[in-house]
Amino acid sequence: MTRPTTPVAAGLAVLAVFLSFSSRAADAPSDARGALLAALAVEAKAADPAFSGFSAERGAAFFANKFATGKPDTPSCTSCHSTDPRQPGQTRAGKAIAAMAVSVTANRFSDPEKVAKWFERNCNGVIGRTCSAGEKGDFLTFMSSR
Repeated sequence: MTRPTTPVAAGLAVLAVFLSFSSRAADAPSDARGALLAALAVEAKAADPAFSGFSAERGAAFFANKFATGKPDTPSCTSCHSTDPRQPGQTRAGKAIAAMAVSVTANRFSDPEKVAKWFERNCNGVIGRTCSAGEKGDFLTFMSSR
């Protein structure tokens, strides 16, 4: 024999289902970043058998570095993205850019196609070449730690 469902019990059941879907949705950007980092780790290890993991410290140094090999008006990531990744940036044309830090822009780096597009464009513009998997992973690790 089943118990009759009370309005309170029914409400709690609906709340539990909602929270279940909400937590999965909230984890989606994090899961996507984790999958991206895992793929980059495989690529980095293939390029360098001594690769032992990504580093937020190397990512911070990469983010702040002033390169002499890219476009003169964008010598570093901070040229457009601000020296504090928790703050918004601005393109050379004056268009606002959302903060790079994952703590501020939760869905940042969760769409693999967008991540690939912007790494390709910005690495070529800022450093004058394609970023390595290690550089990308370090950068994403740094931004995820902010």
